[in-house]
Amino acid sequence: MQVRTSLPTNKEPCVLALGNFDGVHLGHRRLLEHGLGQAMRLGVGLSVLIFEPHPLKVLFPERELKLLSTTRERLSYLEAIGVQTVYHLPFTREMANTSPEQFVEKILLPLGVIHVVVGFNYSFGAQGRGNPELIQALGKKHGFGVSVLQAQSIGGRVISSSSIRKALLHGDIILASSLLGRPPCLRGTVIHGEERGRQLGYPTANILPEEDYLVPKRGVYAVWADLNGKRVSGMMNIGMKPTFHDLYTTMVEVHFFDFSGDLYGSEIMVHIVERLRDERKFNGINELLMQLNKDRVKAEQILRETLV
Repeated sequence: MQVRTSLPTNKEPCVLALGNFDGVHLGHRRLLEHGLGQAMRLGVGLSVLIFEPHPLKVLFPERELKLLSTTRERLSYLEAIGVQTVYHLPFTREMANTSPEQFVEKILLPLGVIHVVVGFNYSFGAQGRGNPELIQALGKKHGFGVSVLQAQSIGGRVISSSSIRKALLHGDIILASSLLGRPPCLRGTVIHGEERGRQLGYPTANILPEEDYLVPKRGVYAVWADLNGKRVSGMMNIGMKPTFHDLYTTMVEVHFFDFSGDLYGSEIMVHIVERLRDERKFNGINELLMQLNKDRVKAEQILRETLV
């Protein structure tokens, strides 16, 4: 898959999928699969146009927007689906002020689009004035086709990045997984911590999540990660260590079962399978250890049943 950070000098006929594709969830995949079908029908490749940073960060800088995937993860997912080219362009104030008509004439047409695929709620151009109906009209004017996909849902729930973010912030991993089509992930770098877990017999990898990555609700989770080419099960705590601190920064700590090795400085991706319990304050170390033993038994059972 090609990743381009500027418009091509020569038009290359393509089917173009438009959207931010944060998380590349099941709704996104349905849209991309439709795009692949159109590309095959027309004998061209499927391209995707995404902007960095997320447009909402430029339009509403006062809002805190946490994302479901890093750019690298999005690109990996898009490549696995079969996207041929990703145009990864900067989103600036100038771009935000581009009219819908200019967006089509200055961005889409130079890409060589012969067909465009968008979701039902796609907006583009200054103040979001562009919508699927307008891009269909502009497609007729400029000679390219347009497919508009309606909302995708599972069990009556509409699939969207915002609904997945909401599920994760409520700790609903099962719902988030069903909408994503896979377990949600958390990627970060292993850093030094207080090393209290090692003293308790539960050594942990302290993970510093990548910037702007959404961290789920505080609590304990059953997880797994690929470490040195091997799938390793574990349990993750997201919390403020209330047993040891009255006030502390929220930390992400993972205890991996049956693993020994130095992970400091390495980047790992943790796959979150299920939430075990809320974070709580214990009356001393013995009570904490009893609960950690219970957590491990429960996590191992869940992961045995899930990871086949």
